Amino acid sequence: MTRDHASVWDNCLQAIRKNVNQQSFKTWFEPIKPVRLDNNALTIQVPNKFFYEWLEEHYVNLLKTTIRRELGDRGRLEYQILMSHNNGNNSGLKTNGNGKPAREGIAPGMIDTQAIKNPFVIPGIKKIKIDPQINPHYLFENYIEGDCNRLARSAGMAIAKKPGGTSFNPLVIFGDVGLGKTHLAHAIGNDVLQRFPGKTVLYVSSEKFTNQIIQSIKNNAVNDFVNFYQLIDVLIVDDIQFLANKQKTQEIFFHIFNQLHQNGKQIILTSDRPPKDLDGMEERLISRFKWGLSADLQAPDLETRIAILEAKMNQEGIEIPQNVTEFICYNIQNNIRELEGVLVSLVAQSSLNQREIDMELAKRVIRNFVKQINKEITVDYIQKLVAEHFDLGVEKLQGKTRKRQVVIARQLSMYLAKNLTDKSLKAIGENFGGRDHSTVIYSCKTVQDLMETDAIFKDTVSELEKKIKMSLHEQ
Repeated sequence: MTRDHASVWDNCLQAIRKNVNQQSFKTWFEPIKPVRLDNNALTIQVPNKFFYEWLEEHYVNLLKTTIRRELGDRGRLEYQILMSHNNGNNSGLKTNGNGKPAREGIAPGMIDTQAIKNPFVIPGIKKIKIDPQINPHYLFENYIEGDCNRLARSAGMAIAKKPGGTSFNPLVIFGDVGLGKTHLAHAIGNDVLQRFPGKTVLYVSSEKFTNQIIQSIKNNAVNDFVNFYQLIDVLIVDDIQFLANKQKTQEIFFHIFNQLHQNGKQIILTSDRPPKDLDGMEERLISRFKWGLSADLQAPDLETRIAILEAKMNQEGIEIPQNVTEFICYNIQNNIRELEGVLVSLVAQSSLNQREIDMELAKRVIRNFVKQINKEITVDYIQKLVAEHFDLGVEKLQGKTRKRQVVIARQLSMYLAKNLTDKSLKAIGENFGGRDHSTVIYSCKTVQDLMETDAIFKDTVSELEKKIKMSLHEQ
């Protein structure tokens, strides 16, 4: 039977999907397109060189095994890197971006302070050095990596090591509000400044950029404005979607973009949506935004949210009980800024009221951030899921039977109730047929001892704990 490249790659994808998580599959394998099949060689097309290098570094064994399973021991994979535009150098007369010959006597990258005005300088105040407008607290070190942001963070770190010299220029970072786009953009800028002190880095919001253009038009100084921006080595423009329907601003930015790109300067853009969905933007600009790499930031999963919150707590020297931390992260799902806002509010309430941070205080604070708080983990809920896992009725956990399977399930339920709820030992015991607190203590100790000696039992406890948290979170 004759096989084509599409069917071979579809079979490969089915095998790959079983060996990587959903986010990694979506990021690294869905964008790949099969091109052709020549004997034992399948050619696939990848978006850029960085994409190819990442596959080779992290998934080469998986790809090799999968392709040989489909094409035999002599099967091999070949890459075709997509080139969406020509990066060739312009020849002939060099211009300064407005069609006029560049001024003689000014070396490339040098600022002629007499001819070019810095739009970030207040009139009347002389300032030659350009302030990068970068927040020094936004660093790669405090930008927690997860499946939700791995591509964008990896691309950003590669750019910082070689600004303007990678295959993803521009870098477009897009995603919903509060997912860390601005933090990542600043982190790239900070890293470049540290590695290359001589490079000029500049961060500007699209709103400020637009206002500067308006002022330059009023002052008849558009050429000065364009010339200033063309001397930047790393330009970061935040919230590029706000340039929509601003024709003159887009026109000027188009010329700046072209000149920077042709001169090997790095451009970093952030947006709340991918380039293809930027309504009100000129097609020629959208086309240029697609030249490099578009990396999306997605809502972090539960584990990543907990890691982000704990990192912030360590940075601020704050201690919060583990069950409160997890409760916050169950309820704040899609916005990292809100996570930080809850933390600030908790600390403020704790300080003002001179009380410890506990579950009750966390519930009160979170009501200011979300419309509906996710259902709290209860002893009843734990009993229900544990009973289902052991194929028992809940009444047996609460009864007096001493059958080994029931006793283990009962003890495990008590252990989970102690760790996952804020109930007292006495209250937990009452939920198990009126048992006293000493029985709960003994049960917890028994479970801990079993976990230390029985790896399979330990895995069962971990799986149940995660199932309780995640199933409740998804309700």
